[in-house]
Amino acid sequence: MRTPSKSTTLLVRHLGAVSGLTLALAVGFLPAAASAQTLQEALVQAYLSNPQLQAERANLRATDEDVPQALANWRPTVSLSASQGYNHIDSTTRQSANEISGSSNSLPQTYGVSINQPLYRGGRTVAQTAEALNLVQAERARLVAEEQTIMLTVAIDYMNVVRDQATVDLDVNNEQVLKKQLEQTQDRFRVGEVTRTDVAQAEASYAQAIAIRQAAEGTLQVDRANFERDVGTPPGKLNAPTGLPPLPTTRDAAINLATTGNPNVIAAQFAQQASEDNINVIRGQLLPQVGLTASLQHSNSRSSGTTGGGSFSTRSDDAQIVAQVTVPLYEGGSIYSQTRQAQQAVAQRKSLVDDSRRAAAQSAATFWEEIVSDRATIVSLQAAIRANEISLDGTQQEAAVGQRTVLDILNAEQVLLQSRVNLVSTQHDEIVAELSLSSAVGALTAKSLALPVELYDPDKNFAVVRDKWIGFGTAE
Repeated sequence: MRTPSKSTTLLVRHLGAVSGLTLALAVGFLPAAASAQTLQEALVQAYLSNPQLQAERANLRATDEDVPQALANWRPTVSLSASQGYNHIDSTTRQSANEISGSSNSLPQTYGVSINQPLYRGGRTVAQTAEALNLVQAERARLVAEEQTIMLTVAIDYMNVVRDQATVDLDVNNEQVLKKQLEQTQDRFRVGEVTRTDVAQAEASYAQAIAIRQAAEGTLQVDRANFERDVGTPPGKLNAPTGLPPLPTTRDAAINLATTGNPNVIAAQFAQQASEDNINVIRGQLLPQVGLTASLQHSNSRSSGTTGGGSFSTRSDDAQIVAQVTVPLYEGGSIYSQTRQAQQAVAQRKSLVDDSRRAAAQSAATFWEEIVSDRATIVSLQAAIRANEISLDGTQQEAAVGQRTVLDILNAEQVLLQSRVNLVSTQHDEIVAELSLSSAVGALTAKSLALPVELYDPDKNFAVVRDKWIGFGTAE
């Protein structure tokens, strides 16, 4: 039996000590430092400042204005009119041989007020108000969908950084191990214990480890930039999240929740109802229209001239109330065409509702299966890590008595390293799948996550503008 050299024994001890550190790094989910940024903090910051979310809220506030615009058709329109002028006339009158010339000046002045009150518009006001209310509800659902998209994007950014940090730590540790191996191999080559081939293998492994570490660091920087883009600040040393939202207990329960609670499904349903109301808005143009007009007009004119001599003034007041009924008889077929068009829009919306339900169900089923698969993979990888740790320990002990070479130790170490990297990646995938399932069933909102923020209240602005008769103020 070949007696191991002193350098080999030192390397075995070094690898054994490093393997424990590698395990802690591989899990990558070490206790958070006091200054570490948590997932909840990232979600809070995104909820408060993400520009895409802010833009969707502004879009909802704009949609709110459809309701007061529809209600305005119940209200009167009032207008004032006034005019002030100057009129000069030169005239010449011929009688036989006589010619009489003269001029006159007048200052006509009028002012008045008119009120138009619609009484019946063929049911269009009621239908238009219902359509506007449904569009507001649809836009609120889209806001929830956008909020969930932002929450999920930030969570994925967060988990990508966590995964890549752990991967970089593993690669840095691996690089250090291979550097030490190269130094030990070079020392043994100088004393004739190994060949030049062994040195070349160690150099190649070390160079490859550097390349892998550099690539991992590049990926980490990209993910940090994505995090900063969505959250607004660069990440610190992130740690794996805890306290994730509860998930449905079965696959069927997840699918049922998705088909009823997914905000895209809810938005599609309200959009369909709005398109049905639009049919009544269009058909109302074929029905009689009844309105009431009241007006008061005052006119005054002062005149003076040389023709008739002197000056005089006239004054008149005109007040009237007129009820008007308009009955459409034929409009060239345009309204009928618009109605048929609106009916096809309803058919389209119904199909979109079905498609939204199918898409939500498919997403829920997909993420459920991913969770099941990832959890099974994690169990297998944990078993593989335990087996690889036993294998590495045995290889180290056999190398200590000369039955294994340093290359055998490094091979065992690399197999264990890859298992740990795979575990980190799969743990990342499992959490992302869980969060994605929460989003599919409509449970990835600031309210569902119980984020410590003042929740955006869409009713606040709506209540301010709904019955607003005059003024530009809103509740932003």
